[in-house]
Amino acid sequence: MGEVGKAMGLLISGTLVYYHCSYRDATILSLFADVLIVLLCSLAILGLLFRQLNVSVPVDPLEWQISQDTASNIVARLANTVGAAEAVLRVAATGHDKRLFVKVVICLYFLSALGRLISGVTVAYAGLCMFCLSMLLCQNSQPLGSCVLKLGNGEVLEQDAHSDA
Repeated sequence: MGEVGKAMGLLISGTLVYYHCSYRDATILSLFADVLIVLLCSLAILGLLFRQLNVSVPVDPLEWQISQDTASNIVARLANTVGAAEAVLRVAATGHDKRLFVKVVICLYFLSALGRLISGVTVAYAGLCMFCLSMLLCQNSQPLGSCVLKLGNGEVLEQDAHSDA
């Protein structure tokens, strides 16, 4: 699936979550429960239908697994993200870096004021829309076919914007 497909999938999923949480005044927990109920009922109905029609299921869902490397990679990325956020907040809280402290205070004040004006679901949806738009613009605006991203440690990552991988 290309970048446009990923962006559209994220935008559609985000729109459904935003509708569920904002307009229906429901929580994320109720959304997950609703999704699990629909999936469970759909699978049960399909199972009964396959049994009645004597159709064998080609893939056993009990055999679906992710590799150990994939699981380790997911947990390592999550731990790195949480650790980096904790390190920034720790340095800001100790007061060793005054500029970082001021930046964190200004960001937290801005988020607090924004939270009083707009619901959190709306802010999250707006962020998702901006992320999807940046994915599309990154792909479409580069005439040379590459999008350059600058990482936090100063390393430059060059990504081919026209690859489907």
